[in-house]
Amino acid sequence: MAKQKKEKYYTYADFLEWDDNVRAELYDGKILLKTIPLRVHQSIISNMIFQLKNFLKGKKCQVYLGSIVVRFFPKEDNSDDNVFLPDIIVVCDPGKLDDKGCNGPPDLIIEIISPSTAKYDRIYKFRKYQNAGVKEYWIVDPDTKSVQVCILENNRYVLSIYDETEKVPVHVLKKCVIDLTDIFAG
Repeated sequence: MAKQKKEKYYTYADFLEWDDNVRAELYDGKILLKTIPLRVHQSIISNMIFQLKNFLKGKKCQVYLGSIVVRFFPKEDNSDDNVFLPDIIVVCDPGKLDDKGCNGPPDLIIEIISPSTAKYDRIYKFRKYQNAGVKEYWIVDPDTKSVQVCILENNRYVLSIYDETEKVPVHVLKKCVIDLTDIFAG
């Protein structure tokens, strides 16, 4: 019987050694390379950031996009094996932030799916985010022009789906409403 080659196990310490141009996440010690987002993906992110930034002006919560590192359970020796780079996060506790990113679950994570990431975002990240205690997780689908909103209640996500014509309340940001007509425009 042939010996199977053992896949290398990576940690945040390894992640810190990689070239800054490498866009990758760690999921239970495995590397998941991130592809360059499509134009529609970028457009949705820009539109979402614009609405969130305007709402958060003068408030303690901050919105971050793209390559900010999220570690749910950071270890002092950097041996944690899950590192995420969500499309958008909102953090209301400045104590969770350092120069590299967010240490602990953000209040809100938004992922814009693509054909190559749909399963990962809908299943694997869904589980990780739920188990880490992310209060609100949005999965934005450019193809169906819909948003799946997951609200954490009793350690489980409760799901709601909205289409491109609706306005969606952001549960972790009182009085914040995102107009999906503007999100999916252009």
